[in-house]
Amino acid sequence: MDRDTSQERRRRFPRRKVQMPLWQELPLLLVVAFCLAVLIRSFLLQAFFIPSGSMENTLLVGDRVLVNKIVYDVRDPKRGEVVVFRGPEAWAPQPVDDGNTSVLSKVSRTMGDLVGISRPGAKDFIKRVIAVGGDRISCCDDQGRVMVNGKGLDEPYIFDNSPLDVPPVPGECRSRQFAEVVVPPGQIFVMGDHRGVSQDARCQGPVPVENVVGRAFVVVWPQDRWANLSVPDTFDGIPPPDGGGEGGGAGTPPPGQESPVPGKGDIVVTMPIFASVLFLARSRRGLPDRQRRLRP
Repeated sequence: MDRDTSQERRRRFPRRKVQMPLWQELPLLLVVAFCLAVLIRSFLLQAFFIPSGSMENTLLVGDRVLVNKIVYDVRDPKRGEVVVFRGPEAWAPQPVDDGNTSVLSKVSRTMGDLVGISRPGAKDFIKRVIAVGGDRISCCDDQGRVMVNGKGLDEPYIFDNSPLDVPPVPGECRSRQFAEVVVPPGQIFVMGDHRGVSQDARCQGPVPVENVVGRAFVVVWPQDRWANLSVPDTFDGIPPPDGGGEGGGAGTPPPGQESPVPGKGDIVVTMPIFASVLFLARSRRGLPDRQRRLRP
């Protein structure tokens, strides 16, 4: 009888679990959060710091952008998208040294690189895709515009365009003019929005798709600069390249198909981040809530 009473009491009033103290749980949560950040940075998203003015005024020096690192695992870059890529051997490196060589600065840069918030390397670039494999691109038409497959582009995002009256010089991007280039398959032709200072495919050549790190799809810092880096309608209606080729890009879709929604895939990729944050936020309060419901 006493044994039955004891078992009934334990069933009705279960023993409370001992919760780990905050000073012990907090370091564990920080380690988990850091590991998640490294995994996300390595496979999903990475924040890049803009070190130069080659993409002004779309991107300013000091802006931070989120880069989708898996979107091009399932498709190739499209015309009009802003991409981060590793410069080929022929591309001259860009200066990124901030002049601070202290041990603390080096450690902070290393930690920042692990979670994806540090400055890019000297061979990391960010530009806009103007043409894709198979496209014919040149400058200029009678209105001074870049031409892709015979169509002149009206590019409202350009800031301080290169001069028309400067003759092209091999290896230099000072002139707006450049001879027609047929972009090889598996490569992209990229240019900066600040054409007056950008060193890009005009003088350094196309970029292999395999060098692309990912698509920059949103400005996240500073807060007053938040903006979605969507594809402008400039690239609608570009005719396919002669002889077929890869082409495609962000041009007119085939009949019966709709154009993809800009950024839709990028938003889906961010879902694991929000799920991880929600899990960590609930881990502290979920157990006490359940315990309160079990109290008599």
